[in-house]
Amino acid sequence: MTEHPLAYRIVTDSNADLVPGYAASHSILEMELTYTLDGRTYRCNDPALSRPAFYHLMREGKMPITAQVNLEMAKECLTPYLVQGQDLLCIMFSSALSGTYNSVCLAAEELREQFPDRKILVLDSLSASAGQGMLVTRAVQNQELGLSLEENAARIREDIPHLAHLFTVDDLNHLRRGGRVSATAAIMGTMLGIKPLLHVDDLGRLIPTGKVRGRKQSLLRLVDGMEEQMDPAHCDCFALSHGDCLEDAQFVADEVQRRFGIHDYTISYVGPTIGAHSGPGTVALFFYAKRR
Repeated sequence: MTEHPLAYRIVTDSNADLVPGYAASHSILEMELTYTLDGRTYRCNDPALSRPAFYHLMREGKMPITAQVNLEMAKECLTPYLVQGQDLLCIMFSSALSGTYNSVCLAAEELREQFPDRKILVLDSLSASAGQGMLVTRAVQNQELGLSLEENAARIREDIPHLAHLFTVDDLNHLRRGGRVSATAAIMGTMLGIKPLLHVDDLGRLIPTGKVRGRKQSLLRLVDGMEEQMDPAHCDCFALSHGDCLEDAQFVADEVQRRFGIHDYTISYVGPTIGAHSGPGTVALFFYAKRR
């Protein structure tokens, strides 16, 4: 553990849904995925369309089309840091949900030939949204403690199977468009006020786990799930992300604090490239668990 903290750069992508300003203040390279809406293409963090404005357009029926980080984009993002002599630790969006991880792996393979003295480690986070963000935050903490590139990567690999993701959505029709539920289930569920519960499994896939009736019950069920899964010895923080429903996310945060006494947490928006599929009203809870 003798490396200077900035001997290597931490890299992620915009699907980590980091709190605004965190990447810049911790010298993180954040690759931005893109989406197209009304014929115009935006970067995920494009100031031209705010998060509330994006979700407002979705509520009006607009359908964004998302795009992954491709090979050339990945090479373009990584190359300047390699030229500067920095090694790279890349923690990328789940390979089961996007081709971004694979693009970065291919870019790294080519760039290792061009920069044989540099190290590029690419990790499949098998995670999404602020769950991926928690892994990035942990990597920053490890780096600040002086862990080497390889030591940090090993620690993050150990954390990945214990990073639990619990989701609920407010509108089944967005999941229907993504093929997560059938059209019949979406129609009937909407009529009956059914709210689905989902999680991200050990393979990084978004999997339905159950359903409840009513919004408040779905939010409370997230906290119940945390109680069932959390690892009290290692769960000293949590994160929430939301699809333009801050009050609901704060309700869950307050309930977690009340029930478990954990007060270290962040709340962030679900970014457009995930929100395009999960929709307005999504609430997701992330924490360290005995198992996913």
